[in-house]
Amino acid sequence: MTALNSPRTSLLTDHYELTMLQATLASGHADRRCVFEAFARHLPEGRRYGVVAGTGRFLEALTDFTFGAEEIDFLRETRVVNDQTLEWLANYRFTGDIWGYAEGECYFPGSPLLIVESTFAEGVILETLALSILNFDSAVAAAASRMAATADDRPCIEMGSRRTHEAAALAAARAAYIAGFASTSNLEAGRRHGIPTKGTAAHSFTLLYDSEREAFAAQLESLGLTTTLLVDTYEVSGAVELAVELAGPTLGGVRLDSGDLISQAHEVRAQLDALGATDTRIVVTSDLDEFAIAALQSAPVDAYGVGTRVVTGSGAPAAGLVYKLVAREDARGRMEGVAKASKDKASVGGRKHALRRRNMTGVAHEERIGIDIAPVDDGDDRDLLVHLVRDGEVLVPTDARTAREHHARSLAELPTKGLRLSHGDPAIRTVYEDELSRTEVEED
Repeated sequence: MTALNSPRTSLLTDHYELTMLQATLASGHADRRCVFEAFARHLPEGRRYGVVAGTGRFLEALTDFTFGAEEIDFLRETRVVNDQTLEWLANYRFTGDIWGYAEGECYFPGSPLLIVESTFAEGVILETLALSILNFDSAVAAAASRMAATADDRPCIEMGSRRTHEAAALAAARAAYIAGFASTSNLEAGRRHGIPTKGTAAHSFTLLYDSEREAFAAQLESLGLTTTLLVDTYEVSGAVELAVELAGPTLGGVRLDSGDLISQAHEVRAQLDALGATDTRIVVTSDLDEFAIAALQSAPVDAYGVGTRVVTGSGAPAAGLVYKLVAREDARGRMEGVAKASKDKASVGGRKHALRRRNMTGVAHEERIGIDIAPVDDGDDRDLLVHLVRDGEVLVPTDARTAREHHARSLAELPTKGLRLSHGDPAIRTVYEDELSRTEVEED
């Protein structure tokens, strides 16, 4: 059994996390109290908000982030670190505290999505694990949220498993569900995360039979009249007529997967209605994204199947999150803020606190971030940071449904401009409160 097959997640990390650990153990700095923070400097181009996803997966992975004999043997054989470091790793278990935005929360540039309070050694080796999960899941969730919001009350089905790595497919299905997708085609995602699953037949099914009539009859006989028939293997109009002939007006649905989907949807709807199948749904697939869905909103479409674009973040395959040291214990035992100052990659030092400022009608208009202090609540604000882990123990639910419900509430708070697909500024601005003067400095 290799380390890659192990349930442990400790080697899902970068080599330099452990070499930093070795150097700090040798210098005596490994146990200095520190605060690490995961945040985004900016949103992907054209986005008005981001969506936190993957927190539940990260917290579950954290419990398996230990170094057993198998992992230690690998590190020893490959001489990644020395014996002192291997001894420390053999006894490793995260014992610190983690705060963060609730999974499903909308976020903006500078939002402290994850705050890890621990020794340097305990916190630094979590960097890659946290970022690899949060960056992928949040990218998928942000894309899915835009698609689901654009689709409004028409359900979106996640169908991207064949367009990504098999493990990523599970994460993508979970993230899309959190962000508002109604179902997934991935059965393991259904089993593992409780997501409703959907699917009927592909073109290969129709091509297997000697005629489209024979194929449709076989599907209807086996799956019932409520099934959805794929009508574009040959000629759409003839297939729709055949489908209603065989199933009657109670046919569940038809699926379109090619061609001019807008005009075809109008033509098929008119044909179905003329044949008496007024309740038969029209499902469309074929490389959809939020812009295609927006265009199709004027068409008589009942549901959307989305694959490649959602599992690849619709042009932003990573959320752009970084994990930085923002505070450390000084020589006198007091915490002091530290920050990276390099060009274009500067960070804001200090332990953060965050509120979502809302107006009297409950609409968000500002992200208020206090540096080493809690921002002043004007009466309508909402605390954003949740205590996720205390002394190494996970405190919150990690399931997808809880995160889905939270996302719906968070999204409902955004101003309407936040749902626009056109390029523009983030839906709300980020404002910092300084510890000493409470001087407000609007983020660039």
